Amino acid sequence: MALRVALVGGPMYDGLYSFLPDDVDVVVHADHPTLNRTVAEMLAAGERIDLLATHSKYAPSQGAWLRPLDDVVPAHVLAGLAPDAVALCRFEGALLCVPRNIDVRVLWWRTDLLDAAPDTWADLVASGQPFGFPGRESGLFGTFFELVVSHGGRLFDDDVRPTMTGPEAVAAVETLCALAASAPDDLPTWHYDQVDTALLDGRVAMAAAWPGGYGPIRDSALYDRLAPAPYPAGPVRRVSYAGCHAWAIPTTCADVDGAAGLLVRLCSEAAGALDASGGSVCANTAAFAAVAPSDDVDAERLRVTRDTIAGAMITYPPLARFPEIEDAGWGAINAALRGELDPKETVTAIQRAAEEALADR
Repeated sequence: MALRVALVGGPMYDGLYSFLPDDVDVVVHADHPTLNRTVAEMLAAGERIDLLATHSKYAPSQGAWLRPLDDVVPAHVLAGLAPDAVALCRFEGALLCVPRNIDVRVLWWRTDLLDAAPDTWADLVASGQPFGFPGRESGLFGTFFELVVSHGGRLFDDDVRPTMTGPEAVAAVETLCALAASAPDDLPTWHYDQVDTALLDGRVAMAAAWPGGYGPIRDSALYDRLAPAPYPAGPVRRVSYAGCHAWAIPTTCADVDGAAGLLVRLCSEAAGALDASGGSVCANTAAFAAVAPSDDVDAERLRVTRDTIAGAMITYPPLARFPEIEDAGWGAINAALRGELDPKETVTAIQRAAEEALADR
């Protein structure tokens, strides 16, 4: 009986799938928002999925359908993965998923269009050069998160109550609107892959890319005019929102032993090395430690990425209702990018949606 798997799709993820056995049945292969929606419908209907690609920020919302993995994944396998990544995959004490990689963003800029990389968000806006960023879904809300925190604000207080209004949040939306005004008109429709494409097609002078986006950058005709730099800093901090793509076993799994075996295979050093060859920061520590830069640009990329993970990584608190907050948040910010809401109206809408989502938490 072939294992049924659901996979996140896209250039930065698909390289690993050559490592899957030939007899695996891929029942979903889609961008992450589509994957989440499709999997939710399938699991709610009781459909069989044996192994699921998920994310540390989404696993809590899928918790009712995920099998805890502490008694399934061998301890030596977890010991070979980055401890902080494993910790992000826990919710209420249970290991809901096992990390595949660690994501933080690095700024890529055109050396033929700019004299230097902008060091701050203010520098970036003042440059007047088009900056590419996701104009929709999780990437847009994540950029809002970065800007709020870099201005000294928070999305939630210590009791996980929403704190999404105030000057820091307004400034974050104002910055996003200013950046969108200098970017191509279709930016509000962009997801992650469209940002990478815009950079490599020369439509923007700068963009932030996840580690897994390095492969296409390295292979592009613009590689000799692109350079990596730390993500822009705000008035208070330099941060990059982060998390882990991960593997989970749903409760509808019909072959737990087989699914666990495939999960272990996908967390191995060989699988990690394959992911790392495309630029990803694989969670397998031995595989990532063995990564050797291909040139000076790659060496700088790895240095900036490691420094960002060590000192600038921020993550969302684990919340079962987080997808509802994220969806309402990016929808309001997207409306602001289109000129349909002003920044104060935008953050008020985000706060209201977050309060409603967490009212019965």
